[in-house]
Amino acid sequence: MNTTSEVTTMIFEKNTPIPMSDGNVLRCNVFRPDEPGQFPVLMAMGAYGKDIHFEDGYNPQWKTLKILYPELDQNGSSGQYLRWEVIDPERWVPDGFVVIQIDSRGTGMSPGYIDPFGPVETRDYYEAIEWAAKEPWSSGKVGLIGVSYLAMKQWQVAALRPPHLSAIVPWEGASDFYRDSGRHGGIFSNGFTYAWWPRQVLSNQHGSGQSTHMDRDTGKRTTGEVLAENLLLGNRTDHPNDRLKHPFDDAWHRERTPDLSRIEVPLLSAVNWGGPGMHLRGNVEGFLQASSKDKWLFAHIGTHFESFYLPHYVKIQKRFFNHFLKNVDNGWATEPQVQLAIRQVNDTAVIRQENEWPLARTQWTPYYLDAQESSLTLTTPSTPSQAQYLSGQSSASFSTPVFEQETEFTGPVVLKLWISSSRTDVDIFAVLRVFDPSGQEITFVGAHERVPMAMGWLRASHRKLDPKRSLPYRPYHTHDERELLTPHEIYPVDVEIWPTSMVFPKGYRMVLTLQGADFVVTAPGRLLHNHPEDRDEELQQAQCTIYTGAEHPSHLIMPQIPSKG
Repeated sequence: MNTTSEVTTMIFEKNTPIPMSDGNVLRCNVFRPDEPGQFPVLMAMGAYGKDIHFEDGYNPQWKTLKILYPELDQNGSSGQYLRWEVIDPERWVPDGFVVIQIDSRGTGMSPGYIDPFGPVETRDYYEAIEWAAKEPWSSGKVGLIGVSYLAMKQWQVAALRPPHLSAIVPWEGASDFYRDSGRHGGIFSNGFTYAWWPRQVLSNQHGSGQSTHMDRDTGKRTTGEVLAENLLLGNRTDHPNDRLKHPFDDAWHRERTPDLSRIEVPLLSAVNWGGPGMHLRGNVEGFLQASSKDKWLFAHIGTHFESFYLPHYVKIQKRFFNHFLKNVDNGWATEPQVQLAIRQVNDTAVIRQENEWPLARTQWTPYYLDAQESSLTLTTPSTPSQAQYLSGQSSASFSTPVFEQETEFTGPVVLKLWISSSRTDVDIFAVLRVFDPSGQEITFVGAHERVPMAMGWLRASHRKLDPKRSLPYRPYHTHDERELLTPHEIYPVDVEIWPTSMVFPKGYRMVLTLQGADFVVTAPGRLLHNHPEDRDEELQQAQCTIYTGAEHPSHLIMPQIPSKG
């Protein structure tokens, strides 16, 4: 069908079939310029429904975005084709791109077996890229762009090296299936997964008669012809329980975690400082580990969806793709490789250009825990002391003095502790927090909910490090076995606290809080780690003792950034 927007005429081809090598067929929507020629392709594939309008499927987020960006569906776009976490065709096709949105296998209008992030789904993506590259309207260059699920799939498929894949823009998406999203520090992250599976995936299963999602174009259900319940059950994995049943970084996780070193295409990796638990670490690691000669890291603030649509960021995305998919000499090649939103305490940020990550001028500054004074100091405490927390019931906090001058921390953080447990294991939830001169805590708009400055996690039985992959500023745990503790015996552990950026004004202070359960800013919290089968009686009743002093110099290593001046 043809459809006219406020700017130009484009061709909209709905439910176009993409044949797979195993005989299955995926369905996609194709939006392309209504004029002769061959154009580069921008593609996204995911499980959230190519025919579910953003406003219908994610109404609270839509309302939030409309407040931030009232012109979302005005002045260049009717908003008719806006979908969750994908680009708006009406803002891209007029610039000479083909936009393709694909229902992944077993979802929407694509039949088959649902296995999110699995190897078959990734192979499907490879074949879809190659199919699009050979269509008569295609220039043969394919770029990938999208948020979250749609970003995770980019890391996965780019590592397979499809011949016609030319550039990727993974916007806030995990790259390590175990460490970034499934099991933080070895602790099962169930809060999001068990809510996400029925709401965002099963509600869009192909053939579902229970789905309430209706296609605005056709007036019909977005999931196609209804299938019997026994067929629906047989056509899907049990994804949340698959995660639960794999407590270690085993083959199941590894076939969903790409070898990032195999990625060679140009990439623009977008990080959200407010994305602990899903939308932060993976984009940093993807940028660092990819073998791409042309790669950029952009860090921003705000919710995990708003920046993707804001004009400033769309302009950046277009410059990147114009350069690598159209060979436009637009100055992109000289853009600094690292561009960071340096966070301020008033929930704003100042954009700053850098040339590397971590920043070369970082002053790795140890802050020693002093349990006797509940403090963080720049010198090792002379007196040994201890602090305790009881899992799920109490916490232990350590504060810096007020900063006497403006102080910036930007980069990854390491927490080195000496601990013991009253049981055979214990969970460590580490939180960096900001307090103003009046003692009021400052929190920040996060990807999903309000968040503190930074967070990290470790199950003590998962403390074993991989010496080949660990870095001074980022420990890498093997997560291949559970080494139980002897109660009351002291053990050193290294906790990875995810990267952060924060400028403390004079008079503010930083607090490290340690506890044995989730730190929630606004109840009930979304990214929780509280599954009863993962947090057994040993963990729920464990008391953790933290040791400080010369013999046990527990400390943070903070990435302090001196002024360029």
